[in-house]
Amino acid sequence: MRNIVISAILFGCLMALVGPAQVLAADSVTVTGEVIDTFCYATMGALGENHRECGLDCVKKGISAGMLEDGTKKVYVLLPNKDRSPVPEAAIQKMGRKATITGKVYVSGGTNFLTVESVK
Repeated sequence: MRNIVISAILFGCLMALVGPAQVLAADSVTVTGEVIDTFCYATMGALGENHRECGLDCVKKGISAGMLEDGTKKVYVLLPNKDRSPVPEAAIQKMGRKATITGKVYVSGGTNFLTVESVK
């Protein structure tokens, strides 16, 4: 029994040293929900058409856009499909509105990210 406890403690310590897991969806996924600005959503719960203009202004000033998934209420930070590129304007123009975004999901340090491959 003592060996099991020591093994569990050592495993926990090892996992803490390894750092946050990074996961990539093997295939593209489709997420439906509302495009949000992450600052106003996180600090005030701001959503919807009434918050659209503020959200667009926030994103233009560098605040990350996100997707609030219908049903699960999971938030994804939106990422471009490739490095050194902006998030596609089609995704930004859905601010405060329902959208369906297809892309790949990454999870790092407990944060969900979604690349934007297509927007409907």
